[in-house]
Amino acid sequence: MNNAVRYLFLVPVFFLVSLSPAGSADDPAQVREYTAAIDPDGVQRVAIMAGEFYFDPNHIIVKVNVPVELSVAKEGGLVPHDMVMKSPEAGMEFDVEISTTPKTVTFTPTQTGKFPLYCSKKLLFLESHRDKGMEGVVEVRE
Repeated sequence: MNNAVRYLFLVPVFFLVSLSPAGSADDPAQVREYTAAIDPDGVQRVAIMAGEFYFDPNHIIVKVNVPVELSVAKEGGLVPHDMVMKSPEAGMEFDVEISTTPKTVTFTPTQTGKFPLYCSKKLLFLESHRDKGMEGVVEVRE
């Protein structure tokens, strides 16, 4: 393929990327906070939707020593995602592949504080999904 043909191929791609709206609803920098209520059965339930490099909500507030059930799914698309949390000292450790069918993660937080959750996916030499903003925090309160 000669350089002129490559240029003609890249111009429409560049144009489409430049038209994407800044600060859209799926802006990873936007904080989407959710405080979990305790259901009558004593469980705090949170539904999380994963999209192109974001979690919604991405700041989850729960109570310490009360069971938590996260239901996580992703929007359609081919990009694979997962949700990882590595805070065993606080009773929260999981690594779950995300699909369009919701999956459930359960844990009981045993320590107060803020604990990160993130997508660990990365394609070869590109930025990881976490580096692109696909991360969040579980804040555990008294």
